[in-house]
Amino acid sequence: MGNREDLLAGAKRCLIEKGYTRTTARDIATASGVSLAGIGYHFKSKEALMNEALFAAMQEWGDELGATLAADIRPDATPLERFEAAWDRVVESFTRLRPLWVTQFELLGQIDHVPEVREQLVRGIKEARLGLAELFEGAVLGGDPERERLTGTVYQAMLTGFLSQWLLDPDSALSGREVVTALRMIAG
Repeated sequence: MGNREDLLAGAKRCLIEKGYTRTTARDIATASGVSLAGIGYHFKSKEALMNEALFAAMQEWGDELGATLAADIRPDATPLERFEAAWDRVVESFTRLRPLWVTQFELLGQIDHVPEVREQLVRGIKEARLGLAELFEGAVLGGDPERERLTGTVYQAMLTGFLSQWLLDPDSALSGREVVTALRMIAG
């Protein structure tokens, strides 16, 4: 790899190990084996490098999560069976991808100060909503845009809410079966 790629890889490692706001330029230089001057030369600033590393990590994370969540769900599953199986995979991903989930929550507190990150997160949420509608409902994208928007938004809200609870108290994470049971109770 070249210095630019090494810096990106080092910045991604720092995102996972230290988070977005606690990472210094020196941390990135040390993690990448590239001089501090290399950050300015290749990215103009530490913030630009961190943003690019974040966007790359989010893309990798999204691809991995999508593949993990869609794996082994029976094509003939009922909507509730599909939801239960997908939800169990979501909870499993919390542990494996915890550093990136934590970083995303960390950034929510910074979005008013980092507009380019806000723009990226907004784009990511729009894509995630569609992906979640497809995953949980088995919907084919492009079928009913309003249904995709509405259901995807609810799934995204559930995911974010459950994730925030899990980050605080992992032992309280609900299984797919428990979420389906609770939804049945609510729908009454």
